[in-house]
Amino acid sequence: MSVKIAVGVSESFDPVEAFSEAAGEAAHRLDARCDLCVLFAGAPHLPLSKWILSAVHERLDPVHLIGCGAGGVVGAGREIEEGPGAVVWAASMPDAAISTHHFRLERAGDEPVLVGVPDEFPGDCLILLADPYTFSTEALLDRLNESRPDLPVLGGLASAAVAGGGTLFRDGDVLAEGAVACSLSGVPVLPCVSQGAAPVGPEMTITAAEGNVIEELASRPAIERLSEAIASLPEREQELARGGVMLGMVIEENKPEYRRGDFLIRPIIGADQEAGTIAIGEPVRMGQTVRLHVRDAASADEDLREALAIQAEALASSGAAGALLFTCNGRGSHMFSLPDHDAAALDDALGVPTGGFFCAGEIGPVGGRNFLHGFTATMAVFPAG
Repeated sequence: MSVKIAVGVSESFDPVEAFSEAAGEAAHRLDARCDLCVLFAGAPHLPLSKWILSAVHERLDPVHLIGCGAGGVVGAGREIEEGPGAVVWAASMPDAAISTHHFRLERAGDEPVLVGVPDEFPGDCLILLADPYTFSTEALLDRLNESRPDLPVLGGLASAAVAGGGTLFRDGDVLAEGAVACSLSGVPVLPCVSQGAAPVGPEMTITAAEGNVIEELASRPAIERLSEAIASLPEREQELARGGVMLGMVIEENKPEYRRGDFLIRPIIGADQEAGTIAIGEPVRMGQTVRLHVRDAASADEDLREALAIQAEALASSGAAGALLFTCNGRGSHMFSLPDHDAAALDDALGVPTGGFFCAGEIGPVGGRNFLHGFTATMAVFPAG
């Protein structure tokens, strides 16, 4: 049987009414057993987390559920960036094996230890929602990149919480720490990552580096080579670079040419003029190919639409049943002049039920490895058949 997905949205100020409406709408549109529900709750709703969870179970009766608090929510082609947004995403996946998880971070002496992560992790895809204050998402991704390099992880960091309460939901529980996730197998999921930046200038090779510090690019001091590359850019790209230049690193080498999706984008976080070195927000290695990147609304729009076009082509005639969208809280009206930008672009490209939220960090794979991103939109696209 094919995958079927439905989404319910409400802006009611009453939390129980909002999630009862959203869950009821999702149940009506789904018209099948709900095997997986993912819910996103605007900050004003979180003080009544127990009650909104009860409302969703009463109206939708999901077999499995995860969710989190959100500074803004996405649903049905709309972006509700603030206020009492409620989104309920519901999927019927009769052939899927689904498990939900609660991961925590505990101290063992001076070292943090991940708790709740299986030694042999199940599934073909992981949807992950994490509390940024009590959990190390990067530690989990590092572990999974080593133990399950074939496992795409998609999701985001919760962007709303309530004092003394929980910001995470798993099945029937409201949780105040860690991360919640669902692992899926038996159902295809297409990861889609748009980092919202455009490559500019030439590709360069790191010829000397240590940790996250690049000492040489193409056998010359990194600052000198970087300055030369920026000076060679057209005027418009130079203007964007002055506003903040980033470096894209190729994760998976040995391709005849590198496109946007092959680069992991990281900001340049420091420079030592005397030593001629630059530091970026990611470890690097000798021999790695890098390229300058710039970001503005136009480049972010182009990058997202190009990434979605690739997904639409991959889906071919089968089409998609629905999608989950995890977009940065620095996007939306902070980046684009038109409302509902990311939701509308996804709707234009795929035209399927979509739910999601504005994240405090987005999770998705680049070059076969999973990373935590910023200013990014990551999507889990579910083929219909």
